[in-house]
Amino acid sequence: MQIKLLAIGKTDNKNIQILIEDYQKRVGHYIKFNLDIIPDLKKVKHLSEEQQKQKEGALILSKLSSSDVLILLDENGKQMDSVGFSTYLQKHMNSGIKQLVFVIGGPYGFSPEVYQKAQGKLSLSKMTFSHQMVRLFFIEQLYRGFSILRNEPYHHR
Repeated sequence: MQIKLLAIGKTDNKNIQILIEDYQKRVGHYIKFNLDIIPDLKKVKHLSEEQQKQKEGALILSKLSSSDVLILLDENGKQMDSVGFSTYLQKHMNSGIKQLVFVIGGPYGFSPEVYQKAQGKLSLSKMTFSHQMVRLFFIEQLYRGFSILRNEPYHHR
C-alpha cells in the first residue's frame, strides 16, 4: 500500500516546509508516501464559495484513480487518538488496497462530489488550524502511527 496526501495551495512558510520535509523523509522509511500539492485557484475574488469548492473538487477528483480509497480530513470527521490512528492505518494496510489518499480541502471545504466519492472522514481536532499546519500535523501523525505499529520509542504510552 502507498499513501498520498493531497492539499490545495503551496506552503509559503519556510519553517513549516522544513518540518514537513523532515517528517516526509521519516514516513518514507515505513511506506511509500507522496505529498501532492494542487495549485491555488487563480482569480478567486470573482468566484462564490460554492464555485470555488466546485473547481477545487474537480481538481481533487482528477488526481484520483478508481481504485484509490479516499479519506477527507474534515472538521466533522471521526476523531481518534494516535494509537487509534495507528490501528486505522493497519486495517487499511491489511485490506489489500493499493493507495490510501487523504485530502486537505480548500478554505471552504469540499464539493458535494468529493464528499460523495469519499470512503471516510477524519478530524485532527475540534480546533481550526491553518491548511499549512494541518499538513505538518497530519504527516507527523502518520510517522507517529507507523512508529507505534513498529513499537518504536517515538510515541510514549
